[in-house]
Amino acid sequence: MEESDEALVGRYVRGDATAFDQLYKRHELRVWRYLQRNVRDQDTADELLQEVWFALARNAASLESTTRFRTRLFTLAYDRMAESLRTRPPAEDSQAGTANGLAHTIADLPREQREAYLLQMEGQLSVGEIAEITESTIDTANTRLRQARLKLRELLNEKS
Repeated sequence: MEESDEALVGRYVRGDATAFDQLYKRHELRVWRYLQRNVRDQDTADELLQEVWFALARNAASLESTTRFRTRLFTLAYDRMAESLRTRPPAEDSQAGTANGLAHTIADLPREQREAYLLQMEGQLSVGEIAEITESTIDTANTRLRQARLKLRELLNEKS
């Protein structure tokens, strides 16, 4: 049976560096896709991903809490991404020619809908966790997710 994220955090806090490596391997791609699909620039996503994991490593002791590790991880990714978007607008999709239909369509969603949708799909987070991360209500998070799914269906139907 696979060890939980929280158990790995505990091991890392007690000095087991291999536990951090396991967390990184487990979540790296999901966090990177979340960041890249929001900022639409591979280099920026790479930088933000590095910042997220450095911040986690620096603040390891604060990771032991009642909050799920994945929620804390995506909260940090969301905060770093939002800060980046405040200082520079999202880039044009540099991989538009190679992006598959769904990934390119997700990029066309309004920002709040895209963020909520990717937090659920990439982060596998609950509506409550999405509301917490985006500092919104559960009703707002639900509405954003519902609107995102409807808009994705609409956009995909237009492209087919």
